[in-house]
Formats: sequence, C-alpha cells, structure tokens
Amino acid sequence: MRPAIASVAGALADLDNARERPAGRIRVSAHRVAALYVILPRLPEFARAYPDIAVELVVDDGFVDIVADRFDCGVRHAQTLQADMISVRISATVPLIFVAAPTYLNDHPAPADPDDLVAHRCLCYRYTSSGVVHRWEFERDGRTVERSVRGDFITNDIDVMRDAAVAGLGVTCLPLPHASQALADGTLVEVLAGWAPILAPNHLYYPSRRQPTAAFQAFVAAMRV
Repeated sequence: MRPAIASVAGALADLDNARERPAGRIRVSAHRVAALYVILPRLPEFARAYPDIAVELVVDDGFVDIVADRFDCGVRHAQTLQADMISVRISATVPLIFVAAPTYLNDHPAPADPDDLVAHRCLCYRYTSSGVVHRWEFERDGRTVERSVRGDFITNDIDVMRDAAVAGLGVTCLPLPHASQALADGTLVEVLAGWAPILAPNHLYYPSRRQPTAAFQAFVAAMRV
C-alpha cells in the first residue's frame, strides 16, 4: 500500500501547491484603448507574480458575446456591459479630445465651437458590430449636445483614425491616452478645447453564473483599481 499512499500524498501536495500558485489560461476580450493603456501596463507585474498563468488578450472594438465566444471576461466602458454580468472597475474615467494636425490647420482655421465643424473635414468612426457611424458629443457647462458631422473619412479602426488625423486629413475625436504621444511630439494639436466629453470608466466583466478559478481571481485582483 505504501506506493499508493505515497502517490495520493503527492497528488494532494500538488493540489496544495496549485492553490498557492494559480495556473491556467485567461482569455480576455478588450477594446483597443483598454488593451493598450489599461491591461498591458499591468501584465509584466502580473506575470512575475503568477508565472504559471497565461493571458490571451483579443483586441476587438466591436460587441463581443464573451459567453458564446468562450472568453473568461471582457473589458468595455461601463455603459456598454452585457446583462447578467459581474463588473469590476479597472480604470478611471477616460477623457476624449478633439484633435487635428498642424498641417491641416495651416489651411483651415481651427474650430473654436462645434458649429464651426460645418467648414471642416471630419474623421469618423464606424462601429464594427452595429455598422453605425459614431455621433459626436460635446459637453460644456453641464450641457451635452450630440450631433452628426460630415464624415469625409470613415474607418472602423481607431489606430487608422488617429493616423489619418496625423496625416492631415481633418479633425477627429480620440481617447486622450490614444492621442497623447502625437500631442507630445506635435503631430496633433487640440482643437475645440473645453468641449470634449468624458467616457465612463473601463470595467472588466464576466458571467455571474460562472465559478471563477484561482487563476481568474488573481487576474481580476491585478486589474482592479
């Protein structure tokens, strides 16, 4: 019986060790800005703390059914979460900013008011899932105005939209983190200062009926703010 008992004892020890060092794979669906500026900066420390946990990060700016697509969790802004989900805030609010390239503004006086946009080329975003072109919002003094603008260039990729603005195609609206490098190096400048709205915080969400593994619990704890 000794070999069998030793085998059982070894298996129990392995289970105890697994509880101390969570292992497994976490599949995450996130929109691009959250992936780049919220999740990725936290992954090196997470990898050092949990070397046996693999993370698969799938970037998708469209709607994703995380249950049907077998994701452990998704990351979206609070107002776009699916029903019956547990959500955990993982970022502060996300400021937006209206920007254009200096080369564009050399030929077009910078807009100071949303009404000025009728004389400008506007670079717009089309939602992948719904096919709807994003209507721009403007906020000032507690008042929010939503309107359609001239879509002289439309894309479903936020990187392409930023690069189109840098190339001088027109005015666009970007999450501030996604524009920060271009603002720092001067290839984009802010326009319509004081009119840009603020997006809700990013939330990590997952099905309320799913039993989280130790690996997933560790990942959520690392992402939480």
